[in-house]
Amino acid sequence: MTDTDTSTEAGTDTKRATGAGAVAPAGAGAAVPPPPLPPADDFDRDELPVPEGATGALLRSLLSPRRRWVAVSALLLVLQQLAVQAGPLLVAYAIDRAVPALRADDHGPLVLVGAGFALCAVGAGLFQYAFVRAAARVSQDVLLDLRGRIFRHAQALSVDFHERYTSGRLISRSTADVESLRELLSEGLQELLSVVLSFVAIAAMLLWLDVGIGAVAVASFVPLYLLVQLYRRRAEVAFSARSTAIAAVIVRLAETVNGIRPVKAFRRERANEERFGRLNRVHERRNGDAILEMARYVVGSRLIANTAVALMVLWGAWRVADGTLALGVLAAAVLYVRRLYDPIDRLAMFLNSWESAAASLAKIAGLLAQSPSVPEPVSARELPPVPAETPGRRVVFEAASFAYRTGGEVLPRFDLTIPAGQTVAVVGSTGAGKSTLAKLLARFYDPTGGRVLLDGVDLRDLAVPELRRGVVMVTQEAFLFSGTVAENIAIGRPDATREEIEQAARAIGAHEFIASLPDGYDTDVRRRGGRISAGQRQLVAFARALLADPGVLILDEATSSLDIPGERAVQRAMDTVLHGRTALVIAHRLSTVEIADRVLVMEHGRVVEDGSPQDLVAAADGRYAGLHRAWRESLVG
Repeated sequence: MTDTDTSTEAGTDTKRATGAGAVAPAGAGAAVPPPPLPPADDFDRDELPVPEGATGALLRSLLSPRRRWVAVSALLLVLQQLAVQAGPLLVAYAIDRAVPALRADDHGPLVLVGAGFALCAVGAGLFQYAFVRAAARVSQDVLLDLRGRIFRHAQALSVDFHERYTSGRLISRSTADVESLRELLSEGLQELLSVVLSFVAIAAMLLWLDVGIGAVAVASFVPLYLLVQLYRRRAEVAFSARSTAIAAVIVRLAETVNGIRPVKAFRRERANEERFGRLNRVHERRNGDAILEMARYVVGSRLIANTAVALMVLWGAWRVADGTLALGVLAAAVLYVRRLYDPIDRLAMFLNSWESAAASLAKIAGLLAQSPSVPEPVSARELPPVPAETPGRRVVFEAASFAYRTGGEVLPRFDLTIPAGQTVAVVGSTGAGKSTLAKLLARFYDPTGGRVLLDGVDLRDLAVPELRRGVVMVTQEAFLFSGTVAENIAIGRPDATREEIEQAARAIGAHEFIASLPDGYDTDVRRRGGRISAGQRQLVAFARALLADPGVLILDEATSSLDIPGERAVQRAMDTVLHGRTALVIAHRLSTVEIADRVLVMEHGRVVEDGSPQDLVAAADGRYAGLHRAWRESLVG
C-alpha cells in the first residue's frame, strides 16, 4: 500500500470499525472481543527477497574499507583480555609461593604480586579505553556509510518501485534496522570478542594448570555449543518476524500522518486506531517470542554451567584433600571456571543483538539488491543542440507499448509524433492512458515495446542529467521541499544566481506574492510547502520549470486542484513557460486545453481523435465536442 492510499481505504476501514469484531459503542451491549491477529503472511508478503549471500556481502563491503581499524580494535581487546585473565594466575602464585615466602620473612614475591595486580588493572583500563575509541570509529563510519547507501539507492530506484514499496518501510530500513546494526557494532561485537577470547584464554590456562580440570571445562563446551546452535535457528525466525512487525507499525504510522487530511475528513480516527492496535499487538507478540527464546537459552546455559562448575569444584577439593592438587591451583581453577561461565549471559545478549541485526541487515540487503527498472545507459548519448529561438524538441512515440508488472496492457502499440515547439493537450476518461503517456516521456518507466525518441535519440540512451535537461514534468501536486522559496525554484538549476531566480519568478507572475512573504525569497515554505497556497505552490513549480529551461515540458493535471483565480494565474504562467517549447499537457479541465495547438482524445490507450481544438469542437458528433459542450454547460450552470 502506498502513502496515497489512505483515502481509498476509508470505506473498507469504516466497515471494519462497525462490522463484526468491532468494539460496540456505549450502550450497545457488551463489547465484542477484538478480531484475531492477522497471520504472519499479511506482513511478510511485501518484504523484498534477499539474494543468497547478499547479507554477508553487504557486511563485508561495509567492514572491508575499515579492516585496519577492525584489526586494531581486535588487538586492543586481546591485550585487554590478557591483562584481565592474568588475575587468577597471580592468586595461585600468591597462595602457593608468596604466602609461604612471607612466612619466611621474604616480602619480595608478595610485592611482585601486588605490582602485577596494579599493572594488570591499569593495563586493562587503558586497553579498554583505546578499544572503545577504535570500535566507535568503526561503528560510526559503518552506520554513516550504510545510511548513505540506503538514501542514494532509494533515490536511484525507479518510480514503479516506490509505488509498490511504501515510504514507511524505507523509513524502517534506515532507522529501526540501522539502529539494530548500531547496537551490534557498539556493544554486541565487543561482547562476542570478549567471550571468545575469554573461552580460549581460560581453557588454555585451565589445561596448563591441570589437565583433568581443563578437560572437564572443555568437554562442557559441547552441550553449550549445541544449545547456541539451537538458539540461533529459533531466534533467526523470531527476530526476522519482529523486524517485519515493527516495519508494519511504522508504515501505518507514516501513512496516517501523511494522510491526516482524509483521516479527519472521513472521521476514520477510530478505525485507524483499531488497525494500528492490531499491528501493535502483533509487534508485541513477536517481540515477546524473541525474548522468550533468549530466556530459554539463558536457563539452559546456566544449568550446563552450574553443573560443570559443581563437578569441577567437588573433584578438585577431593584431589586437594588427597594431596594430588595444590590449593593455589584449585583456587585459580575455581576463579577461572567462574570466569569461564560468567560470560554466558553476555553471550546471550550478543546473540540477541546478532539475530536482531542479522534480520535487519538481511532486509537492508534485500532493498539494496533491488535494481532500477529504468537503468542508466551503458554508453550515454547527448542531445543535439537546439536553436536559441526555438528551444522545443521533437518527440516521437515509435510503436511504444506499456504494461505494468501487475499485468494488463495499459498502452497498446502507440505511434505519435509531436513536432518541436508544439503544445499537445491529451484528454480522456480516467484510465485512458494519459498519465502513462506522460510517465513514458518523462522516463519514469521504459516502454515494454517500441521506443520513445527525443530529437531522434532513444530516451534509454540518455544519462539522467541529460534527460532532465531535456524533459521537465510539472505535476498536479507541485511538491515543494522544506527550505526557502529560492531554493525550491532553483531545484532544476542549483547553480542559478538570485537574479536568474527572481527573473524566472517575475516572468511567471510569482514575484509579487513571493516578495510579500515575511522573508521574501528566503522564506521557508516548511514541510511540503504548507506555508503557501496550492495556487502559489503551482506558480513556484512553473518558475522552477522555466528556470530549468527544458526542451520538453510535461504538465500533468497542473490546474485540476486550483480554484478559478488560482487557475487563471497559473494559465497566465503557462503561456510564458510554454512559449517555444514542446509541451504535453494532461488535462481534465478543458480551460487548460484552449492554449494547445493540438488535442489528442484517448480511450483505452489509443488516440481516437486528433486535431486542433477548433476543428474538434466543430465536429459536432465527436467525443471532444461532447466533452466541450458538457464543460460549457457546467460553466453556465
